[in-house]
Amino acid sequence: MIHITLPDGSVRDYEAGVSALDVAKSISEGLARKVLAAEVNGAAVDAFGPINNDASLKLLTWDNDGGKSTFWHSSAHLMAEAIEDIFPGTKFGIGPAIETGFYYDIDLGDRKIEEEDLRKIEKKFKELASKKEQYKRTEVSKADAIKYFTEKGDQYKLELIDGLEDGKISFYQQGNFTDLCRGPHIPNTGFIKAIKLTNIAGAYWRGDEKNKMLTRIYGVTFPAQKELDEYLLMLEEAKKRDHRKLGKELELFAFSEKVGSGLPLWLPKGAMLRQRLQDFLQKAQLESGYLPVITPHIGNINLYKTSGHYEKYGADSFQSIKTPHEGEEFFLKPMNCPHHCEIYKTSPKSYKDLPVRFAEFGTVYRYEQAGELHGLTRVRGFTQDDAHLFCRPDQVKDEFKKVIDLVLYVFKSLGFTEYTAQISLRDYSNLSKYIGDTHNWDIAENAIREATAEKGLVTVEEEGEAAFYGPKLDFMVRDAIGRKWQLGTIQVDYNLPERFELEYVDSDNTRKRPVMIHRAPFGSMERFVAVLLEHCGGNLPLWLAPTQVKVLPISDKFLSYAKEVEAELKKLDIRAETDERHEKIGKLIRDTELEKVPYMLIIGEKEMNDRSVAVRRHGQGDLGVESIADFAMRVIKEVSEKTDK
Repeated sequence: MIHITLPDGSVRDYEAGVSALDVAKSISEGLARKVLAAEVNGAAVDAFGPINNDASLKLLTWDNDGGKSTFWHSSAHLMAEAIEDIFPGTKFGIGPAIETGFYYDIDLGDRKIEEEDLRKIEKKFKELASKKEQYKRTEVSKADAIKYFTEKGDQYKLELIDGLEDGKISFYQQGNFTDLCRGPHIPNTGFIKAIKLTNIAGAYWRGDEKNKMLTRIYGVTFPAQKELDEYLLMLEEAKKRDHRKLGKELELFAFSEKVGSGLPLWLPKGAMLRQRLQDFLQKAQLESGYLPVITPHIGNINLYKTSGHYEKYGADSFQSIKTPHEGEEFFLKPMNCPHHCEIYKTSPKSYKDLPVRFAEFGTVYRYEQAGELHGLTRVRGFTQDDAHLFCRPDQVKDEFKKVIDLVLYVFKSLGFTEYTAQISLRDYSNLSKYIGDTHNWDIAENAIREATAEKGLVTVEEEGEAAFYGPKLDFMVRDAIGRKWQLGTIQVDYNLPERFELEYVDSDNTRKRPVMIHRAPFGSMERFVAVLLEHCGGNLPLWLAPTQVKVLPISDKFLSYAKEVEAELKKLDIRAETDERHEKIGKLIRDTELEKVPYMLIIGEKEMNDRSVAVRRHGQGDLGVESIADFAMRVIKEVSEKTDK
């Protein structure tokens, strides 16, 4: 008999070889019908696989991220079977689950897949799903795996097998399709009830532009048609909220091939929006004891060799900058932290000087593959709201908690009310990926756990998501239509102080290493603006809107008074404009609504005579007539409620 410990702490005894599905059935037949996969001792496994030793068990259903991931990974395999049935001889790359479904990279030879082909694949996909074929796992030797895919003529799978260890290779088969895969998978194809293939794209094999361009087919599946219908409605809403579309309509940013892919150009309205975000955070940082610094856009190669960035990412990761001096080599700045370490070293520090908090809105550059660039969310040049805190070990937890407070203040001010704090830890199965002492990593990870617990944050832990130099806390926010975005990060780092030989003199006159905390509440200005635009659908908060108030005179007769209202508001730092076009008032109102200006002031005979304004709110309509002073107080109050700490 073996002991199975369930998430609620209860322990049940079963015969060795019991499956997670068997355990679920012993609890409830209804539960068993929902189980898609399981976690045994924290590792994802097939629900139908045997458990032979004492273990902790978590059953995964559609309600778990792990359950969805397994469902979508299994769907990718079934889509591949449908593709192979329609297009024999197709070669297959990889087919993972992603956050919004799955994809499979395929090589169709000279054939180009069309939109109408997607419908054929979808039809076959549904037909195969209805057969309720089991997903069967088989352990195979490396030699047998090579033999199978050599006979099949699939060079992509052979390349993947080449990097695998003998004795750790598995195949999965459902119906007539067999794939190289470590799993897990759902029990059978019958769980897949609703199917939609969503997109076709190109993707270089293994993300390398030197390799062949494969066809990537995206899809999403659900256990019920109702959920697919809701998802498709969300997609339509997402199209309306696409930040690239809104950025163009609101004249915030643009891109130019002559400037270069992934290098955004901020237009006047966008630059003002970005500056207000920067001023907002800078004010909060100054009040919290941060010191502003500025560092160059480039750095000597030796700076990044010291930090470990050069060693970790390789010489090809950053663009080399040649100089007339032989042997001198510079790189575009990929991160601000090495520069801030050097600023720390410009003067001696004692224990009384700590913590020291350096903050910079620093622009950095990282090469992204052309196919991965996407609006402002994936760019090659971006500005981080970066800060690095240098503190004593006994100050780490309190400093970490203060940063959490700052991040939550930013979220509250910008309307992000739903979020999860993700503690990103090492991949314990591959510790060679990380630099630094294991003991210091343990201390850092525990400090994050304690700080989040004391702040009452709901957290999840994700192994393998840490930075190569330290663990971190990532904030995953949910936007207005339910999508999750990673915004804001805090990282504890014992490694860079060691590499840069940073010191402070402690109370006992000995020299000690400070601990470094990296933090960026926005993450990057570019990505944050993109997420904010999609969250609010372009209806920016009043305090951020490029134009807060449009003054609309009914005719030229009232233009002089309209300009007077505009001037009065501007004296109070309210961003107002008068629409002087010779158009009917209905058109002026409609155009202002499309521009998503928060307030409109209608000026006619009565308003001019009474020295008042007729107020309209974007999306709400008429709010009545107010004096200029009362309206100004309305705006000032609304702004202060969002930005005052």
